[in-house]
Amino acid sequence: MLLPLVFLQRLLHREIQAVFVLLTRNVHLTIGLFSFLFFPGVLLHELSHFLMAKLLRVRTGKISLIPRTLPDGRLQMGYVETVSTDIARDSLIGLAPLLAGTLFVAYAGVYHLQIHTLWNVLRNGQLELFWMGLSMLPKAQDFYLWFYLAFAISSTMMPSESDRHAWLPLGLWAAALLALAVFSGAGTWMLENLAPLIDNFLNSVAMLFGFSNAVHIILLFPFFVFHRLLVYIMQVDVQ
Repeated sequence: MLLPLVFLQRLLHREIQAVFVLLTRNVHLTIGLFSFLFFPGVLLHELSHFLMAKLLRVRTGKISLIPRTLPDGRLQMGYVETVSTDIARDSLIGLAPLLAGTLFVAYAGVYHLQIHTLWNVLRNGQLELFWMGLSMLPKAQDFYLWFYLAFAISSTMMPSESDRHAWLPLGLWAAALLALAVFSGAGTWMLENLAPLIDNFLNSVAMLFGFSNAVHIILLFPFFVFHRLLVYIMQVDVQ
């Protein structure tokens, strides 16, 4: 569920940017509109970095929520400067946006959009009941607000390349410790005691990422159609 979300996020961002460029014919205005659209997600992303650093007693520097174009052409929506420490703390600081974003999507989806109920109905094969519940979803209180926030935050919660710089060495250490535990005879105990807990956790996370995928797919279609309509009318496209 995570890999499709990365793909859909990039595809939807491209379609939104293309629509803004075609409508405004102004790159700087496009960047401003795009940043404004995703501001709640950018705010939570950078704030989670900052709070995790403070929680782990890591010194922070400048904080920015102003978008800027990097030399390689990528758009940086914001940043928080932190002092490099050990791989464990660096990894947690880099992981913070994904943790915070997932928790918010869980709150919005479960408590305001009732996606867990729809998920259980779908898993039980009750398709008629599922479609009925889905059609009634827009009638929920503040549906469009929570749908927008779930979209903006789930679309900006992925850690950047700089956020992931410490993940590889930490992953190698974790793999080494796991292998050591298995060879020392703890494999059976882990299967009996830890595996069910991890399985339940991953199932819950998969449901949340699946919800995020669905949100992106729902929004991708109208932006894709509108983009193609603008290209047809204006006889020009964005490369």
